[in-house]
This record gives sequence, C-alpha cells and structure tokens, in this order.
Amino acid sequence: MNQFNFEYPFLLLVIILFIFCAKFCKERSRAIFFPHVKALMLEGKKGTSLLPILKWVGIVSAVIALASPVMTKSYTNSKKEGRDIVLIVDSSDSMRQPFDAHGTSRFEIVKEVVGDFIEQRTNDRIGMITFADIAFISSPLTFEKEFLTNITKMQKMGVAGQRTAINDAVVQSYNLLSKSKAKSKIAILLTDGVDNMSKVPFEEVKHLIEQRDIKLYTIGIGTARDYNAGYLQALAKAGHGEAFGARNANALKTIYDEIDKLEATNIDNKKIVQHTYFYIYPLSLALLSLILFWFFRNRRGI
Repeated sequence: MNQFNFEYPFLLLVIILFIFCAKFCKERSRAIFFPHVKALMLEGKKGTSLLPILKWVGIVSAVIALASPVMTKSYTNSKKEGRDIVLIVDSSDSMRQPFDAHGTSRFEIVKEVVGDFIEQRTNDRIGMITFADIAFISSPLTFEKEFLTNITKMQKMGVAGQRTAINDAVVQSYNLLSKSKAKSKIAILLTDGVDNMSKVPFEEVKHLIEQRDIKLYTIGIGTARDYNAGYLQALAKAGHGEAFGARNANALKTIYDEIDKLEATNIDNKKIVQHTYFYIYPLSLALLSLILFWFFRNRRGI
C-alpha cells in the first residue's frame, strides 16, 4: 500500500507566517546584510511581477522541502513453513466394498477425498504409499499437485496384492520421511482392514515411530468389524497423533479436514515499510527560484 505524506507536516504552517508578514510586516530601516528585504516582502517595483512569483515559489518550495515529503510503501512478507506429508493408502481387496448410497467402492471414495486433500495443499510436499500384500512408493515427496492428482487417479486395486500389510506400509512411509528436513512431518494411514501380511512385527513398528519426530494419524474406514480400532489407536498414540474412524464418505472428508486444522501451516508475517523521500525536488526548485530571483533583481537594479 502506497501513502504520500509529510514527515514534519507542522512546518507547512511557516508558509502562513510568510503570508502574514508579507501583508502586515513593514520594513522600518535598511538591513545591513539584506538591503532588499522589501523585495522579499512583496514591496518591489511595479512591473516586476516575475520577482514575486520567483520569490514565493522559492519560499513555498523551501518550506515543503523542510516538511520532508515522503512516499511510504508498506507490504507484508509472509514466510510460510510447509509440511512434508505422506499419505498411506490401503488398496487391498476389501476396499472394493461400497462406501456410499450409490454403491461407489471405498477405494474410489478414498481416491476422491485424497485428491481434494492434495488440491488444498499450497506449501506442503506430498508423498504417497500404496499397500496391500506389499507396500510401495506411488509418489515421492513433491510440490507438484497436478502430478500427485494424476497419480491418485491412476491408482488401481490389485496391483499390490489382495491382503493387508499395514506395518510394512508405515515403515515405508517413515523411511520416505527420514531424509526430510521439514520441521513438520506427518504420515496419514488409511485402511479398512487388519494387518495380516506384514513382515515387520507390531512391536518393531511401534518402537520405530516412537523414536521419530513424525506425527502419525490413523483412519479406519467401514464398520467396527472391518478394522482393528485398538490397533490403529496404539499406532497413533506411539506416533503422537490421533486415530479416527469413518463410516461413510462424508465422515472421511471431515476427518481429512480435521487433520488439516490440527496441522495448520505456520505463517510468519513480517510487515516491511519502505520510505522514499522527495525533499530533493522542492529543495532544488527553491534554490533555482531564489537564484533566478537574485539574478533578475540585481539585473533590474532593485
């Protein structure tokens, strides 16, 4: 935002003092050092209209220069601290079950909700782990939202197998985040099943996530019979996060929104003010006007 003002606006009142003196102050005697004070007070010869103009231009410009005209430009420099987020998505065979009134599968709903979550990210890097029998990196950590959206849409069930390897997927996500230098690192696990395929036992996974500065959120979708809520709560607790349960698509979207609020991006706003001073222009005009005033006055012998 640009704003023009005077640094010392009260000095502009000096112009009123000059006008008052020009009207009411009378010269009583010749000054020793300034014998032409009468000319400065608009008492010059008739026909010398240029001299009063130059005199007043010089006086007004000098006062304006003293008042220090300045253009102030202020703007906010926002430093946003992004996060590194890994989405861990279950693609096991159980994800084929319908998840809304239209019969859309859980997996398709998850892809849609995850896609919306990705679109809302502005300063975050997102990575994705897909798992079933095995866990693999679908996308490394990246800022490219369009790439991530396309990767999400391309996800197919059956590529990683039929069963559920939750522990292996969590380990894979923590490996992906291990080289991250972000201050905020988050893993979001989504599953509708019970671990029945992992090579890494629960105790090892728990020990791993307890030692890392990565926050883990877990989401179980479906009914209480579909997933082990206690197991997901234990993982979330070890990862200093929270566990959620979603029975339908709306609940799932609400959970992702809630996680987004819990992990709000830190924004450091710094107001920067820039001053541009313009006193040099009226000062130059004042000097030029007074020099011309002196020149023409002497030339005319006033």
